[in-house]
Amino acid sequence: MQAIMLKAKLHMARVTHAVLNYEGSCAIDGDLLDMAGIREYEQIQIYNVDNGKRFTTYAIRGEEGSKIISVNGAAAHQADVGDRVIICAFANYAESELEAHKPSMVYLMEGNEVSHTANAIPVQMA
Repeated sequence: MQAIMLKAKLHMARVTHAVLNYEGSCAIDGDLLDMAGIREYEQIQIYNVDNGKRFTTYAIRGEEGSKIISVNGAAAHQADVGDRVIICAFANYAESELEAHKPSMVYLMEGNEVSHTANAIPVQMA
């Protein structure tokens, strides 16, 4: 049996560009891609915290150190510059991998500076 699990997350990234007339995708600072373990051309889900829209696209490598998060093509209708987004990648894991699986999560602050990283989401309290 296999399960689709969270592989990587960029939490609270700020959209720096929304470019309608660009070949579709989401350009992400290469350093952030590497830190999260998201590969270029990998399918990603983007959840816009500010307007509630959720959409699927793929990651492309942005200039390292640029802090760019550019939502491109038709997806540019889903996010405005300055919006806070959560970018997630998922992968299939075999049953034997599930117990040891830990996603790679990168938490961002204003300006897409890294706040911290983690491999688990804290238990939500009631």
